[in-house]
Amino acid sequence: MALRFENLDDRTRALMLEEIAMDVAAGTIYISNYLAEAGATNWPGYLRLAAESGTDSTLENTLRNNHSFKQQVERKKPKGGYSIVAVPVTAAQTLAESQFNMYYMRALARRAIEDGQNLTVYRAKAVENPRAESERMIGTRLNPSEVLTVLRATRGVEPSINIPMPNSGLTARLT
Repeated sequence: MALRFENLDDRTRALMLEEIAMDVAAGTIYISNYLAEAGATNWPGYLRLAAESGTDSTLENTLRNNHSFKQQVERKKPKGGYSIVAVPVTAAQTLAESQFNMYYMRALARRAIEDGQNLTVYRAKAVENPRAESERMIGTRLNPSEVLTVLRATRGVEPSINIPMPNSGLTARLT
């Protein structure tokens, strides 16, 4: 089920595309280690298409339909060495939701800065058992400059500030 993006309009999409292009040009676009070689090669194009006219759900379907993921990956063991593990069946959904949402939030942060607005966290996807920490974030105001800086630096992976994380069902809106 797709996230419900309240401010996903032509202006937001244009800013998302600018943010994606910036990452591609800088060579900093996030490439999941779960992606197969062809999936990694096609990832920026898939992401651009979703930003132009789709959603996280269409991005997920594109990833699935094009067999973009490896079957197995190496995982580092806590006590050293590696093991081979299966790529989770939810990999396409997790990657699509997290990265589409990250570029959406970067675009919204830019809009908020340009228009003198703030960002506020809201639930964009219904979940059966919401995490307590996610529920506490709903209604939180976010500093758009800080959000933009952190998301650009971390590519949405383990950001250093309390912002919506992958699989939380949360995102932000302009306020």
